[in-house]
Amino acid sequence: MLLKKLSELSFATTLVAFSVSTFALADDHLKLPKLVPQPSPQQVVDEHLDALNKCDWDRLMAQYPPEVLIVVADGASFRGREAVGELFEGFCKTPADGGLRGLEFKTLETFTVEGTLNVIWEANADFLAEPYKGADAYVTKDGFMYAQVTTFDGSKLKMK
Repeated sequence: MLLKKLSELSFATTLVAFSVSTFALADDHLKLPKLVPQPSPQQVVDEHLDALNKCDWDRLMAQYPPEVLIVVADGASFRGREAVGELFEGFCKTPADGGLRGLEFKTLETFTVEGTLNVIWEANADFLAEPYKGADAYVTKDGFMYAQVTTFDGSKLKMK
């Protein structure tokens, strides 16, 4: 039932709901890990995608500085490590708990424009009826992920 609801909501709406549902508990369990820089912009993005595919929250959060900004498909944004931490905490829940753990992003194409790494990807999971395609633009600096703009829209996922 939660997966059906998730498929009906936009990604931003879903993420806001995750954030609201976890906000009250954030002080009790949301301990942000130490920042760990990567040696190149490509390695920042590779680390992000690998950590996202594994729903490794600590690795995801180790790359986001305090100034991070993530903008999702409908223009909603998540600014700062705490907001992004709550966003990924919700994303990494199991599908039974309303999350998308198990969704795997595969890079189809990567290209750089003046320091912004752009990735065209395909996402798939056992709970999807068909793969979902999209793209992200990543702005990195000093080995960290400072900004991400994504076309991901959870309402477009076709669930089984």
